[in-house]
Amino acid sequence: MARVCQVTGKKPITGNKVSHSNIKTKRRFLPNLQTKRYFLAEEDKWVTLKVSSEAIRTINKNGLFSVVKQLRLAGEKI
Repeated sequence: MARVCQVTGKKPITGNKVSHSNIKTKRRFLPNLQTKRYFLAEEDKWVTLKVSSEAIRTINKNGLFSVVKQLRLAGEKI
């Protein structure tokens, strides 16, 4: 599975690593992804999501069921 957040869509971006002598080489900035299991009470089952730390805060704020409903409308299989 790719390093992409299922909720926010965050993925790795590229940039430069800058040394002390100001030499620039390419590098990747990876998102802070966590594999989390949530209990979806409305369907009485566990769901495993690969989410960023920002997405965990979004789930805490909006509720898991509304986030899962939006993901399913977008075509994500959960």
